[in-house]
Amino acid sequence: MRERAVRLVFDSVGQHGSRWQAIVSISAKIGCSAQTLNEWVKKAEVDSGKRAGIPTEMAERMKALERENHELRQANEILRKASAYFFAMAELDRRSK
Repeated sequence: MRERAVRLVFDSVGQHGSRWQAIVSISAKIGCSAQTLNEWVKKAEVDSGKRAGIPTEMAERMKALERENHELRQANEILRKASAYFFAMAELDRRSK
């Protein structure tokens, strides 16, 4: 639905006085807010290279990498604490002998 609505905006700009008027008209017909449809149009322009910004695919990839980075940091913290515990226990065991 999103792609179809965006395409309708691009196709009907000439029939309306401005792009915003086309967005308002189409958003009323499809049942979403004009602001939402305007964001979809801007995102489509970024994804197609007509507007500066980070394309959707790249933004999703960055989110996935940030999530993976966070998980790896957590795993490293767990390993660091486990290592400290292991060496502390080994030291206590060495001292008790």
